[in-house]
Amino acid sequence: MLPAGILESGSISVADPASSKKRVLESAARLLAGSDEEPGAEQIFERLLERERLGSTGLAGGVALPHARMPGISDSRGAFLRLSAAVDFDALDGQPVDLVFALLVPEEATEEHLQLLARLASMFNGADLRQRLREADGGEALAILT
Repeated sequence: MLPAGILESGSISVADPASSKKRVLESAARLLAGSDEEPGAEQIFERLLERERLGSTGLAGGVALPHARMPGISDSRGAFLRLSAAVDFDALDGQPVDLVFALLVPEEATEEHLQLLARLASMFNGADLRQRLREADGGEALAILT
C-alpha cells in the first residue's frame, strides 16, 4: 500500500493518549523525528503546525493527514497514530478524529508530496481499512498499511 521505508514499527502509536489537535501534532512530530538528531521533534512540530494553520488536514471518517515539507531530510517518512479517544480536528465532515497518518517529505519533493497525499487519502477513504486499523495492534497496523 505505502512505498517501502515510509513507515516503520517505531513510528506507530496505538491507543495514543493525545487529547487535543496540538497534542496529536506533538505526538506525530516525536514519532516522525524518531532517533534522528535533525530535524528534531520541535522543528517537525512547528512545520506541522504551520501547515495546519493554512487549513485543517482532517478529512472524513475520523481521519487526519497532517503533513509538511521539511528541509534537511532526504527521504519521506510517516507516522501512524490511533488515538485512545477521538479529538476535534476541524475535519471536513465535522466529526472527531481517531486515526492520524502524519507525513514528512523533503522540502524539494513537491510532486512526491502530492502523490503520497493522494495515495493516503484514497487508502483512508475505505471504511474497511479504517475499521481494521481501529482493531489492530501496532504490528498489525504496520502490516495493514505497508
